[in-house]
Order: sequence, then C-alpha cells, then structure tokens
Amino acid sequence: MTRSGPSKPSDARHGANRLIIARGFLESAKLQISSAQAGTLGNPIAATVVNAAIAYTDALTATFANKINQNDHAAVIKTLRDALGNRLPKSQETRLTRILGNKDLVAQYGGRFMLLCECLDRVQTASDTS
Repeated sequence: MTRSGPSKPSDARHGANRLIIARGFLESAKLQISSAQAGTLGNPIAATVVNAAIAYTDALTATFANKINQNDHAAVIKTLRDALGNRLPKSQETRLTRILGNKDLVAQYGGRFMLLCECLDRVQTASDTS
C-alpha cells in the first residue's frame, strides 16, 4: 500500500460536494481565459486551475477511499494513488503533478508574474497526453 500522507476521514457526500466545487473552479478558469486579453496576468487563472485540480482529487479520494488530503498538497498524489491504485493512469498522475507543481509559483505565495500566454502554455503542457 502506498503511503497516503496527511489525510482526514471523509465520505462520498463530501466527495460529491467537492466535485461540484471542482467543476466551478474549472468553469471559472475557462471564463477567465475567454475574457482575458494579451498581457493579462495569468497567475489568478493558473491558481484557479490548481484549485480545480485539488478539488477534483479530493472528490476522487473521498468517493473511493473515504479520506481527503489535508494541508500537504505535495502528498495529494500519494493519497490519490492509495485511493485508486492501478485505476489511476500514469499519464493522469503526471498531468496532476505538473499542475500542482505550479501551486507555489502562481498562488499568493509567489512573487513572480506569469502572463496569460505563459499560463496557457503551462496549462496546455499539463493537459497534453504523455
């Protein structure tokens, strides 16, 4: 069994709620992209994509393992792998790792600007099929 990192008990109801929230974050990111203009700051868009990925992961782990990752988003992959085992395709794991790798860069912790074009490149790279 894979070490799951810090997690807390959850249930399928919480998973269903996190799925709704994940879809909301994803829709928000799409709206931000569609209304953005050249030179737009991409950090808020990329941060929204990261939040969507975290919420989708919580939805899966709550539904399939009755737990969610807590506080340590670097350990979310381990929690997901523990919940899904071999049902988690390696390509999806790689994409999620790339998306979450942008968390510190784009969230409120980072001090580096990311323009829209770089944000779109990072999102596209994360979603490309391996």
